Amino acid sequence: MIDGNDLKYGTVIKVDGKLYIVLETQHVKPGKGPAYIKAKLKNFFEGNVLEKTFRSSEKVEDVYIDRRHMQFLYKSDGEYVFMDSENYEQISLNNELIGDSENFMKDGMELEVQFYEDKPISVILPTFVELKVIKTEPGLKGDTVSSPLKPATLETGAEVMVPLFVNEGDVIKIDTRNNAYVERV
Repeated sequence: MIDGNDLKYGTVIKVDGKLYIVLETQHVKPGKGPAYIKAKLKNFFEGNVLEKTFRSSEKVEDVYIDRRHMQFLYKSDGEYVFMDSENYEQISLNNELIGDSENFMKDGMELEVQFYEDKPISVILPTFVELKVIKTEPGLKGDTVSSPLKPATLETGAEVMVPLFVNEGDVIKIDTRNNAYVERV
């Protein structure tokens, strides 16, 4: 059990018998009354997002999650095959567990797979990934009136908005938390 005050991004808790991951917390201190924590929680299995408030001293049931470093090997027939970096054991995960992470996964990538009671429950990408731009429109010189960003398709098939100076063949760094362009590598 942990205090409501100890909730932070990435903490896994059990609420009403269901597993949630904390996406965001905000400490609120109203003019009157005690302080409380406003948390945005995502259900591990259903994917729905819930906002819940916790009193600072309220006890919350935290859950032990086993985190294993694994390497993404390949995708075959809707199954994603991973290899444990320590014992070389391979596991297959389906599309539902991978979710939007597939947009930034490429063969050979090291990432983290989370297990609860020896069952895989989610895949955690590195915060930043470097991917090659395979398709984008050329930026027109002086075209800053409309939008300083343009769409680009990456080697994994994901589409992100990039600055006008990014060209096909460039390798760019992407922040996987918000799917945003960071810099050209």
